[in-house]
Amino acid sequence: MELSLHANATTTLKTRAYIQRSRKSVAELATELGVSETTIYRWRDRTTVEDRSHRPKNLVTSLSAVEERAVCELRTSLQLPLDDIVEVMRRCINAKLSRSAIHRCLQRSPSLTNPRPASSRPPASASSIST
Repeated sequence: MELSLHANATTTLKTRAYIQRSRKSVAELATELGVSETTIYRWRDRTTVEDRSHRPKNLVTSLSAVEERAVCELRTSLQLPLDDIVEVMRRCINAKLSRSAIHRCLQRSPSLTNPRPASSRPPASASSIST
């Protein structure tokens, strides 16, 4: 099993479990393991030995619900590319919307990220190619 720790991790899963089980003082453990006392306090207070997620718990969006629906509708109904959606949204709804905010809105809806309209041309067949 490959152990995947972030670059600044000073402890492994085994070390963290040892910290949680140990009855030694904080100073003794810190000296023994070569970590700070803050690290010992941190792992003693937790119930698991896994790293916590670094993602924010509340994602902040700059688009209102109405603006998000408009972006999605432009993508699904008219199948506009991102730059055209940005232009329409800036001209008609909110001139201060950023391209990246609209792109993130489309990314949150996987079915909207890259719609491909059905091609009206039939594929070239081997019989139509002349030699």
